[in-house]
Amino acid sequence: MIFRAAWSASWRTQALAPEAPTWRAASAISFFSAGETRIFRISAFLAAFAILGRPRAAPMPDSMYVRKTYVKTLALVFFVCTLMSMDATASNPRQERGLALAKAKGKRIKQIAGDKWHVPSQSAEAAGYVVDASTGECTCPDYETHRASCKHVFALQYLRHELTMPDGSTVVTEGIRFTYSQNWPQYNAAQCQEESTVKVLLHGLCDGVQSLPYKGTGRRPVPLRDVVYGATMKVYGTMSGRRSTTDLRACEDAGHVEHAAHYNSIFRYVEKPELMPLLKTLVEESAAPLRAVERTFAADATGFASPTYVRWFDYKHGEDRRVQQWVKCHAMVGTVTNVITAVEATPGHVNDSPMFASLVERTVANGFDMREVSADKAYLSHDNLAKVESVGAVPYVPFKSNSGSTGSEAWERMYHYFALNRETFLEHYHRRSNSESTFSAMKRKFGASVRSKAPAAQLNEVLLKCLCHNLSMLVHSIHELGVEPRFWLPTASVRGLS
Repeated sequence: MIFRAAWSASWRTQALAPEAPTWRAASAISFFSAGETRIFRISAFLAAFAILGRPRAAPMPDSMYVRKTYVKTLALVFFVCTLMSMDATASNPRQERGLALAKAKGKRIKQIAGDKWHVPSQSAEAAGYVVDASTGECTCPDYETHRASCKHVFALQYLRHELTMPDGSTVVTEGIRFTYSQNWPQYNAAQCQEESTVKVLLHGLCDGVQSLPYKGTGRRPVPLRDVVYGATMKVYGTMSGRRSTTDLRACEDAGHVEHAAHYNSIFRYVEKPELMPLLKTLVEESAAPLRAVERTFAADATGFASPTYVRWFDYKHGEDRRVQQWVKCHAMVGTVTNVITAVEATPGHVNDSPMFASLVERTVANGFDMREVSADKAYLSHDNLAKVESVGAVPYVPFKSNSGSTGSEAWERMYHYFALNRETFLEHYHRRSNSESTFSAMKRKFGASVRSKAPAAQLNEVLLKCLCHNLSMLVHSIHELGVEPRFWLPTASVRGLS
């Protein structure tokens, strides 16, 4: 609008009165900006008068006059637009200090009674002032002197998110922080007794591991159950195999294992791809005692860094390059206890969506009553939605902006539910954040990277991390939910190396 007004003013002035004084051009620009504020009109007038300058005695050729008028008009437009784009709040130091006060000491701003609030002083730690949110008054010396909004008033406005509507009314949307209660006695007991309880639970879990029949004539190998026990405790302790030897010998003395496996034996077994199906079964069996608790699930994937790199020579730039490799963990997580009910470990380049169907199938096969599954848009496909509905659950997977409404029955049904009941849909979908919490807890406790260098060993180490996480969650369920874990019930199959 400003550009159109300035352009019209310059051409009308040149067409009506080429010899007109400069004040006519300035008045025309000020006139065409009548829709703006008075300050803007005065600024436009002064800018035009200063830029266009005084008229020359000798008339200029028409083409030169048009070019000079065009250049001057653009300069005027740039000047006025700069004035309009300046943030009025940036020139108010009290408002700036109020924002800084709200960010620094927002948690100490407390409501006294009604509209009275206590706002702490920005300089003194123990001092504070009373602000009336309804009248905008404050007891600080700055407000008493100037009788205008001080930094304490602005800080309270920022905290309460006060919005001024077009009709002049004010709407307050105070931020509400949701908190969740914690049963601290049970939580503290679970944390203090976790390691000792994990050793007992792992002993019962490894009782179902069978070794292959020995057919040789030499020394018998270490029992597979003792190797799995040692590998799990090594990952649980987040130490190297050699430094874990002391803990494994303590487990042998306590009767949890028949023989403490040597760290080289643990390394050799972990590098075997044949161990992966057994570890998956142990992860699923460790979640089995929580079948009666979990009804809603969330699917997601996360990555673990590895110590290996891919190196190559970049011929174009003439230098060596390298990229760190990583492995991926695809998991189905229960949203109540954050236990992992099914897991897949793959290289980092494997996509998420193809892993979804197997996670659903194995969770249901493990005896869980699946009612709903939430996942992000990476899992959105016709087959995945149909797979969830085929097991009697509801898939809460949000649709993309370019998703169509036609497709399979499951697709069309969930698409219209997503479009017509967006708020209810998102309430169920946001349970997916429990999977993020699960991965965060697992990485913080057992490490966000793997130590192994062999590809098969890296995948098995990720599965061992999931097993350690499930045992930890099971300990908390024992203290907080009163669960009594029992493994390898008659419905479960006992597995060994295939």
